[in-house]
Amino acid sequence: MNKKNIINSILENIKTIIGALIIAIIIRSFIFQPFYIPSSSMEPTLLIGDRIFVSKYTYGFSKHSFPFSPSVFNERIFYKKPEQGDLVVFKTPADNRTDYIKRLIGLPGDEIQFIEGNIFINDKEIVRKKINTSNSIRCGKFSFKVNTYEEILPNGIKHIAVYNESGTLKNTKKFKVPKNHFFFLGDNRDCSKDSRYLGYVNFVNLVGKARMIFFSNDTVKGSLLKFWNLKNSFRFDRLFRKIK
Repeated sequence: MNKKNIINSILENIKTIIGALIIAIIIRSFIFQPFYIPSSSMEPTLLIGDRIFVSKYTYGFSKHSFPFSPSVFNERIFYKKPEQGDLVVFKTPADNRTDYIKRLIGLPGDEIQFIEGNIFINDKEIVRKKINTSNSIRCGKFSFKVNTYEEILPNGIKHIAVYNESGTLKNTKKFKVPKNHFFFLGDNRDCSKDSRYLGYVNFVNLVGKARMIFFSNDTVKGSLLKFWNLKNSFRFDRLFRKIK
């Protein structure tokens, strides 16, 4: 192979790589993006080690739809308002960089408050039914016993939430959600850094809606690098599970 052919071959490979990168960026920015769940704040809905697909088009697009959040515009285009109960990936208000995933509880104008451990939205207690007790839920390196409830939001959406059995958050101030902002909670209510502590999330910070678990590995039982132990750590029952 002469020098000219070698150069042409290198250029063709570079074009192929660049084309593949462009396609990957387009898919990641406009269609779906994978995320890894590193914490227990959304247990039992999402577990540490879950890998999920998030739809980027559901709420329209902002600068946070793209890699490195370029400051090209500070609004959303093709905006569609999220619904209560959605599991949403967003950039935290603190740094506009870190990705969190929580459940949307409060819409713009809503008032949210915990009173004696119960959630009130616009002064109405949300309906909840205890479905189990004394389950063990992780919180960082620790675990604690929880009571499990099915909660029904004002729009009829049902979800599962857990509360510390030996002492849960009883009372809070009343949170009033500003215009173009949202209030989020983790399903693991007593082990979640959410809008009670982070504050309200601007609609520009929404990244996308969680859709599906495509892979899950219990990091306590073994890492992916220990492939010989994968049969013990791989959660087959969570493979391609739709997220609710």
